[in-house]
Amino acid sequence: MSGLSMRGKPTAFFNGSSIGSEDVEETNPSMKQFYVIRDNFKTLKDVAKAMKTAGVNDCGLIFGIDYTVSNRIQGQKTFGGRSLHDTSGPQMNPYQQAIYILGETLEELDDDGKIPAFGFGDSKTRDKSIFPLKSEGMCEGFNEVLDIYTQITPGVQLSGPTNFVPLIEEAVKIVKETKKYHILVILADGQVTNEKINQDAIVEASKWPLSIVLIGVGDGPWDSMKDFDDGLPNRIFDNFQFVNFHETVTGAENANTALALRALMEIPEQYRIVKDHELLMNR
Repeated sequence: MSGLSMRGKPTAFFNGSSIGSEDVEETNPSMKQFYVIRDNFKTLKDVAKAMKTAGVNDCGLIFGIDYTVSNRIQGQKTFGGRSLHDTSGPQMNPYQQAIYILGETLEELDDDGKIPAFGFGDSKTRDKSIFPLKSEGMCEGFNEVLDIYTQITPGVQLSGPTNFVPLIEEAVKIVKETKKYHILVILADGQVTNEKINQDAIVEASKWPLSIVLIGVGDGPWDSMKDFDDGLPNRIFDNFQFVNFHETVTGAENANTALALRALMEIPEQYRIVKDHELLMNR
């Protein structure tokens, strides 16, 4: 992936650059019935316009990083055989790339710039809990998320199993406390160990004004993530978007634009449903 080194930052990308996208599948759904939100935007400019129209201007962001041991081998095909968390090279690793690219876009949506950022799957938390990337307080913007990630990652002992439930539950807790819409961004390298409990957590999270964007880094496979995206009809709304990082940025004319577009693709419709279902009301 060119242009993403620790020495030189790429330019911002709310430029409307067009990338390849699947055909639009139009729907006219009942607002009280679950339906799959289709990826129906072709440019980042169109998504930005739709988000503005939907009123996404008071949004909180939450970040989660996967520190499971499978990261050591999940870069065999997509990261030159290196660990996905290797921070020793001159080029950003996939986690650093994703944090930087998403920060360029999502930071504009965050009203206060404070980002709760967590790790999970390390030797201390395993699949039972999460830990804050920053020892005290929240990260001040995505630049600090990236800086803190780069500082602490060499000292984190990878473990597992993979479980998103504690992170999703923490995000729901934050939403309840703040009473405002949030986007939870999870960076992870593959399948979860127990699909059922993760499915249940995603379904439960759909009762709250929370969108979940899973950026899959590494080789995959991604079968569960695709099912979490378009399956789970017991949800109040389609609250989960899966993005294959390597597939999205490889060969794209503008890798930054491509990833940001895929990550934000469902946000306008998700936010509209959140408002229509009155999930933003004080519950």
